[in-house]
Amino acid sequence: MWFNFHTHSTYCDGKSTLDEIVGQAILLNMGALGFSSHAPLPFDCNWCMKQNVFKEYLSKIQTLKNSRREVEIYSGLEVDYIPGVIGPSNFNDQLDYTIGSIHFVEHFKNGRGWEIDGMHHHFLEGLTEIFNSNIKDAVHRYFELTREMIIHSTPTVVGHLDKIKIQNSGEKFFKETEPWYQNEIIKTLEVIKDYGCILEVNTRGIYQKKTTSTYPSRWILELMLQKKIPVVVSSDAHHKDDLINHFKETLTDLRKIGFKEIHSIKNGRWTPHPFDETGVK
Repeated sequence: MWFNFHTHSTYCDGKSTLDEIVGQAILLNMGALGFSSHAPLPFDCNWCMKQNVFKEYLSKIQTLKNSRREVEIYSGLEVDYIPGVIGPSNFNDQLDYTIGSIHFVEHFKNGRGWEIDGMHHHFLEGLTEIFNSNIKDAVHRYFELTREMIIHSTPTVVGHLDKIKIQNSGEKFFKETEPWYQNEIIKTLEVIKDYGCILEVNTRGIYQKKTTSTYPSRWILELMLQKKIPVVVSSDAHHKDDLINHFKETLTDLRKIGFKEIHSIKNGRWTPHPFDETGVK
């Protein structure tokens, strides 16, 4: 049986409606489904939910919870952490869970946020203007913000931990074997463990052909297993047809690494479940 708690709909930059996503989940005989549109931000953002539809979003999810009993449905948001502006804890009392993610690292002189997973030319622009072309400083700040988010605005789930690697195709800037990079990962995993967060294994980079591995990379997954950090598998789906995209391959890899359980919400509670390549048991 499959589960997915990282999904995006037409309430943000997704391509499918909530009804279409639920319909597909039922066709796939999924056990549970969570909606996690990008949370509203207090500035212009073309991929986030607009503030004026947030209440409607919550109401629509509640209606689906009551009417579509074939699958357990949960309300969530993927919330950006921007110090002094927004964080996952801002929404704790309105949702079943939160996914905390870093998309913005500092801002340009004109106040525009620097998106680390946008177009590569935009990444290079920010790297030059904000960090004087020092990739180590930029990556350090990315993971520093991740740790700050966990400590000061703790999410239920930490989203796409190492997504900044999307800009490092062909190891253009660094190798993941370099000690300074691995140290950033290790420090961040320790904070995740200390604060009891679940860490997602996100397949979107693979099926979009933007990375050759999940977020996070395999060597990080091995560290997560050693540290006994709970994991949830997600596809970060922006279309109903991607609800379980690359799940079979990812669960097979997790089994090979040594994972015996993955987390999902069952009857309103996050719980570990044994699994194989066909889903959870």
